[in-house]
Amino acid sequence: MTDTQTAGPQATLTQPTDVFIDFLCPYAWRGVELAAVLRAGGEAFTLRHFSLVQGNHAENAGQAQSAWWLTDQPAGEGSEYQQGSLAAFLAAQAAARQGEDAAWNFALALFRARHEQGQPLNADTIQAAAAQAALDPERFAADLSDDAGLRATLRSDLQDAAEIGVFGTPTFVLPTGEAAYYRFENLTRDPAQARAWWDLYVTILRDGAGVATIKRARNRPARRA
Repeated sequence: MTDTQTAGPQATLTQPTDVFIDFLCPYAWRGVELAAVLRAGGEAFTLRHFSLVQGNHAENAGQAQSAWWLTDQPAGEGSEYQQGSLAAFLAAQAAARQGEDAAWNFALALFRARHEQGQPLNADTIQAAAAQAALDPERFAADLSDDAGLRATLRSDLQDAAEIGVFGTPTFVLPTGEAAYYRFENLTRDPAQARAWWDLYVTILRDGAGVATIKRARNRPARRA
């Protein structure tokens, strides 16, 4: 058993689990909330980015590789979703330059502003999230001005997501290589519940049955809290 393998789902992995997110997505928000609870308890997670507007773009339909990239979109152009998504991703990259805790604090603040408070993904919401996350405002502004550098880092995330085959958020990539999209219908910030839900997810991914898809019957939807 290597240092990235565990005897059971409750054991803490020494390498981080990547979680691919999009700030537009309520399921990603719930996944990040769960991961943040586990992270507070010592589990290692790294925030990564996947663009739903890129994945669903008409120019990329049926293509083995993306023809349209969000990182090539000029600021202030495109649909409301394209503009908001790009601005949020670049701001998250800027926040991450202040450290991992800053990245998580900013992501949680921005997700909550969007999905709990119904705020748009615009400059005002981003600045409010940065303040709530206690980012250094001068450094945040300076890092935001490095548009080319932020886009390059985001492009690397998007390329990694494409290589893995990410199609939705949140997608968790375990240190042992297993990866899957997990559609959270319910939100939890309770440590015991978060641990139970995470252990169930990891067990399914690693189980010898090789479960590839679970899709509920149309008339038997998941229970919502």
